[in-house]
Amino acid sequence: LVGGMTRMPKVSETVKRIFQNSPSKSVNPDEAVALGAAIQGGVLKGEIKDLLLLDVIPLSLGIETLGGVFTKLINRNTTIPTKKSQIFS
Repeated sequence: LVGGMTRMPKVSETVKRIFQNSPSKSVNPDEAVALGAAIQGGVLKGEIKDLLLLDVIPLSLGIETLGGVFTKLINRNTTIPTKKSQIFS
């Protein structure tokens, strides 16, 4: 597990319950982020050609419509750039 929320005991317990295995906490979050940035830099520079990295939207995007209803336009984990159009009246 890597990241702030994944270090919380409740998240760790949930992962253990779902996967029936204790999560590994041996990865340093700072090193994981640095490694990802280095790999992406290598891809952008052209030094790494056999790897495809995709940027995604981490949360769903939408607008609040009449009655306070959230209308989702773009789902989370959608690759970017992306676009969506919808007419509201």
